[in-house]
Amino acid sequence: AEEVEDASEPTKRDRSHLESTLKLNEDKPADDFSGVLQRLRKIYHSSIKPLEQSYRYNELRQHEITDGEITSKPMVLFLGPWSVGKSSMINYLLGLDDTPYQLYTGAEPTTSEFTVIMHGPKLKTIEGIVMAADSARSFSPLEKFGQNFLEKLIGIEVPHKLLERVTFVDTPGIIENRKQQERGYPFNDVCQWFIDRADLIFVVFDPTKLDVGLELEMLFRQLKGRESQIRIILNKADSLATQELMRVYGALFWSLAPLINVTEPPRVYVSSFWPQEYHPDTHKDLFLKEEISLLEDLNQVIENRMENKIAFIRQHAIRVRIHALLVDRYLQTYKDKMTFFSDGELVFRDIVEDPDKFFIFKSILAKTNVSKFDLPNREAYKDFFGINPITSFKLLSQQCSYMGGCFLEKIEKAITRELPDLLGSIGLGKKPNVLSCDITGCGETPKNRYRKP
Repeated sequence: AEEVEDASEPTKRDRSHLESTLKLNEDKPADDFSGVLQRLRKIYHSSIKPLEQSYRYNELRQHEITDGEITSKPMVLFLGPWSVGKSSMINYLLGLDDTPYQLYTGAEPTTSEFTVIMHGPKLKTIEGIVMAADSARSFSPLEKFGQNFLEKLIGIEVPHKLLERVTFVDTPGIIENRKQQERGYPFNDVCQWFIDRADLIFVVFDPTKLDVGLELEMLFRQLKGRESQIRIILNKADSLATQELMRVYGALFWSLAPLINVTEPPRVYVSSFWPQEYHPDTHKDLFLKEEISLLEDLNQVIENRMENKIAFIRQHAIRVRIHALLVDRYLQTYKDKMTFFSDGELVFRDIVEDPDKFFIFKSILAKTNVSKFDLPNREAYKDFFGINPITSFKLLSQQCSYMGGCFLEKIEKAITRELPDLLGSIGLGKKPNVLSCDITGCGETPKNRYRKP
């Protein structure tokens, strides 16, 4: 009888490669970056936030940076169709299987909430309303999506060593035949909020769900510009014979090719991410190597967390600076065109409708070190000025004080000197004073040039 029971029990896979690759057994304390984070917070509040608030950047981009976000751990986001193994993968990475807090999994659509798995002293669930109310966490901005959404947000605290260094976010699976209105909250907007803040984005597929519908198409549109963070995962690969697996792999690329319009395709990992042993007569060695590669990728993001954080704040500062220069240019053009007999509303409408006639965007490129690829959409400024009258802003030349200096000079100093110097101070072996506009191009969207090889 005992032998029969053992035979029916599926054998569990060895987890030693997980612990060694993610360095879970190392007793050395995690690097203390509290001093660097304090300086980063000070640079943001003194050099970036004043200009951001003065020109209401948050109303253009809907992206407000809180102290909780500056100090938060790297975030790994799991996206993809329903029932492809996203929750099973998180259970596997954290060893939650057969514990009271394992994420519920099944063949039907199971995850209806956005689930945030983070570190805590003991196993505990936290309601979304509580998470949003806690300003120390980085999730307080989620309140803007309404109470219906907060009811679909849940936090789980787990005392796991990996979660001391990273946070996982599991999302509801994409169901192509369901309209977003049926969810009761703006699903795509919430996804965008998490995408903007994720350090690594796992888009998970399985061999049975390769079709791309409108919902998935919309998701990849939202991922545009974040290609370096995306990793495609073809899960449940050991359920197929070799020939079938090759066909499915080709079909996956065929489906995704129109959606990922970049010269270098994202990395695709082929394996089965769950605790059960691989099916016999499948490519076990290949799947194990793929899994270890994915874990190394995850570990790299964890180790580069401070460099990525500083690069993220610098990228935000560049966008704020460009926005301020554009608003200043719109305002200066408005003042130049206004005469004693002019109708202010008509004059400004003419400027907003056709900014190219007044060389607003071209003048920014000519005068300052700004990349044309970083300029915001012209249409966005129609909406922006519809809410914020042009007369409610001051010119950049008037945003100076004797004690505090000029807002523009302070943000340029942060972009060209203070943030690169901060990178130099965390032991990257680079000379911080070399990172000037001449080398980095202050107006270009900063890729993470400081990522360790």
